[in-house]
Amino acid sequence: MQLGMIGLGRMGANMTRRLTRDGHAVTVFDLSAERVRELAAEGANGAASLDDLVHALKPPRAVWLMVPAGEPTEQMVNELTPRLQAGDTIIDGGNTHYKDDVRRARTLEPRGIQYVDVGTSGGLWGLDRGYSLMIGGPRASIDRLDPIFAALAPGNDGTPPTPGREHRGGTAARGYLFCGPAGAGHFVKMVHNGIEYGLMQAYAEGFDILRTAANGSRPEAERYRFDLADIAEVWRHGSVVGSWLLDLTAMALAEDPELAAFSGVVQDSGEGRWTIEAAIEQAVPVDVLAASLFARFRSRQDHTFGEKVLSAMRHKFGGHVERPSGG
Repeated sequence: MQLGMIGLGRMGANMTRRLTRDGHAVTVFDLSAERVRELAAEGANGAASLDDLVHALKPPRAVWLMVPAGEPTEQMVNELTPRLQAGDTIIDGGNTHYKDDVRRARTLEPRGIQYVDVGTSGGLWGLDRGYSLMIGGPRASIDRLDPIFAALAPGNDGTPPTPGREHRGGTAARGYLFCGPAGAGHFVKMVHNGIEYGLMQAYAEGFDILRTAANGSRPEAERYRFDLADIAEVWRHGSVVGSWLLDLTAMALAEDPELAAFSGVVQDSGEGRWTIEAAIEQAVPVDVLAASLFARFRSRQDHTFGEKVLSAMRHKFGGHVERPSGG
């Protein structure tokens, strides 16, 4: 199947690679001509401009945006829209606020252009592991794009089937899911990231307790000097707190037990805040998720070992680089 891909950052480039490996014809565009040349050398079709990209695709076209959320995505949608025609589809795979999806879908509807929002999780590892996709938009357009979603998703990744789901069918067990109309995909991804904040914070605080167990404030007989890398490793095998986030934490601690490369400044990318806002709108108590967001705010003032663990996890799964607290 053919697809246009705009934005060749960490995820956009690897998604293109995954699609081309599966035999799809992907035409790519990025503000960096060097990135376009790099992907073209690996099997994609390079475009020098948006016009080139649109002309290279046969109607009905599908163009996937992997550009930063907010104004960059808004600008790209506005530039792309007049170049498309009825029956074409714009897919936003970034971390867009779901209310922007609803507005854009409504704006594009009179032109006959379909708008699909795809919450995409997988980070730097998605090229080989596949991406978990949470999809919103018109069902007919999403069904037409199923080969694209199936190629990006993990598929049969060896995860044991959930007991009781034997007769449910659907695509969830293959790593992608139609969640509902415009905005639904990004709403689910927003909550996914809010949960991620809470899980990461729990690991970070736990390892901080383990590290400070040797402090002089404790009775001498109760001062324990733990090997955190070994503890992370043993928890990976048979423990109820095992997870991919723990795998990444174990990897980071094995590489650098003191996490000396991390200052502990932990940014938030927006979805955590939006999750709390949605909880307020719906009167849902989210004590843990709110606390984990506020912990990230505090990390920009003074830093604990736990915040270094958070930074290390973010770097491992998403390539996030620490920024100064004023950045």
